Amino acid sequence: MKMAFLVHNEYYTPRMMQLLTDAGIDYYTRWDHAQGKGHGTDPHLGMGTYASMNAVLMIAFPDEAVLDDLIQRIAAANKEITRAADRIRLFQVPLDRIV
Repeated sequence: MKMAFLVHNEYYTPRMMQLLTDAGIDYYTRWDHAQGKGHGTDPHLGMGTYASMNAVLMIAFPDEAVLDDLIQRIAAANKEITRAADRIRLFQVPLDRIV
């Protein structure tokens, strides 16, 4: 099993949610208005020069084939996002148990 955290600019939330729908994923936890800064990206602080915000999705994947499909869909979507700093990020970690 795997857990994935997906981080994206809130501007791309509709696109991200469509990716999940297209992948048959109807389960997730989402945090909106997340602040932060990634490697080589602009800060997303919700004010001033850095007024944009991020959203974070947490998804547990008992079936890794579904995760692999989502990764392919994100890679395709990222090719359409011109600014590298605005691309969807996916962080994958092991998931030992769901209770």
